[in-house]
Amino acid sequence: METVTQKPWFQHYPEEIPTSIDYEVRTLQSYLKESAETFPEKACLHFMGKEMTYAEVYDASLRLADRLRSLGVRQGDRVAIMLANTPQAVIAYYGALFAGSVVVQTNPLYVEREIEHQMNDSGAKVMICLDLVYPKVANVKDRTDLEHIIVTGIKDYLPFPKNLIYPFIQKKRTGIKVDLQYNDRLHSFTEMLKQGQAKEMTFDIDPKEDLALLQYTGGTTGPAKGVMLTHYNLVVNTLQCKHWMYKMKAGEETVIAALPFFHVYGMTTVMNLAIRMGFKMIIMPKFEPKDILKAIETHKATIYPGAPTMYIGLLNHPDIEKHDLSSIKCCLSGSAPLPVEVQNNFEKATKGSLVEGYGLTETSPVAVANLIWGNRKPGSIGIPWPDTDVAILDAETGEVAGPGVTGEIMIKGPQVMRGYWNNPEATNATFKGDWFLSGDMGYMDEDGYFYIVDRKKDMIIAGGFNIYPREIEEVLYEHEAIQEACAIGVPDPYRGETVKVFIVLKDGKKLTEEELEAYCREKMAAYKVPRLVEFRDELPKTMVGKILRRVLVEEEREKQSTQEQS
Repeated sequence: METVTQKPWFQHYPEEIPTSIDYEVRTLQSYLKESAETFPEKACLHFMGKEMTYAEVYDASLRLADRLRSLGVRQGDRVAIMLANTPQAVIAYYGALFAGSVVVQTNPLYVEREIEHQMNDSGAKVMICLDLVYPKVANVKDRTDLEHIIVTGIKDYLPFPKNLIYPFIQKKRTGIKVDLQYNDRLHSFTEMLKQGQAKEMTFDIDPKEDLALLQYTGGTTGPAKGVMLTHYNLVVNTLQCKHWMYKMKAGEETVIAALPFFHVYGMTTVMNLAIRMGFKMIIMPKFEPKDILKAIETHKATIYPGAPTMYIGLLNHPDIEKHDLSSIKCCLSGSAPLPVEVQNNFEKATKGSLVEGYGLTETSPVAVANLIWGNRKPGSIGIPWPDTDVAILDAETGEVAGPGVTGEIMIKGPQVMRGYWNNPEATNATFKGDWFLSGDMGYMDEDGYFYIVDRKKDMIIAGGFNIYPREIEEVLYEHEAIQEACAIGVPDPYRGETVKVFIVLKDGKKLTEEELEAYCREKMAAYKVPRLVEFRDELPKTMVGKILRRVLVEEEREKQSTQEQS
């Protein structure tokens, strides 16, 4: 297949961003050691009133690594982490790496079936989890290879008197109170750190070959697959991010850490970048708009990576104008399309720059982004990062397509995964030579800027026309009454499929189906106009704030099946 020789995107690079970077061949955890030596007394993280310095986080990570080794964890063993954003999540992640193990990030919202699949697929020996999710882990433990479970709670890293009050608040909110009887297989996180020794360990790790992370995909098209990311993959993407955000100064920035660390986007653009650069992380255990607004103002936060729904949530909060958000310098949006209206309104509110980026778990994750300071194109996902080739695969010819031709987005670069864990068949299916096939449809314009059309599998075929949900949603987001929107295809006996949209209105706004149809007919071709509309108070989302289109599709299928049976 033809290779990409022309890289028109380079002409847009400002002089501060190199087209190629001299990457450091090192382990990911070495960044924490380096920052602890460079900024020992600087705050590494702030969590609900408690702060920890870089020296303290490094010390705690080494202590945990020591205890993991005492439990029998050896180089290459998998250690699962099932934690919300907390200091423990940072300590567990780097502690596991310092122990020479491979991190297996696990979503705390997983149900028992998903936990069991991931533990069995990864072969994890140890799980570090929150007390709130421990019952789920305990129920599946005997059906997995898990030998040890280490438990911690939100209260463990809260300042006095919050640490005493929080358990009562937690029980009232969740109805869950976990009584733990520790033994030689069930351990207390805080006790392990007290017993551990803060000593460095050396391993013969090849950063380019040895894994740092097994990051499981969402499993939207089948069982979740373990994406194999090496130390080098993650180091590379961290440095690419550093160069893209070239105005951000080491040791001086404060970042809002609301993106989950167990998701590769939050892991790289927040945690790993912050650790590499000596930034201060304001750790938020979950996304609450009022708490984010307060945190930005109180801590004079300068960076706020997020997802579109996170920015929408802030923009539509009634108290936004009561808070000073002018400290924000830059925001990189990912995980879902960024509506142009949201981008413009957020920049007006903060005076900072908000740009859309693009990537996948398999690319560590970022491969493409708009320039934060420089030429950008509304509606575009931007241009490839340094050392990253991106091309469009023409489905008809099997070759690289020219500008303006829609096809599947392919990516090649040092941040691309080694493959899927214990799944060579899936690995082979997703690579075409050296190119990783994203499954996303898009095109490149004459200037080298890329545009997402939609997920290949989400395309709606109605009356023979190909309709991409994103183009419908972009139009809907421009309506002054609409806060969130999602379009799907539902079976139609005449057209094959027809477009249905789910709408969440802004507080105090009203909109009828007739008014929406009239609006859409002015903005899009007749065959794209939604035939079905459902207004909702909220839409199902992932922890990152990505709207779960597949959940809506499944709900429609179940509804139709019920109707057919009745």
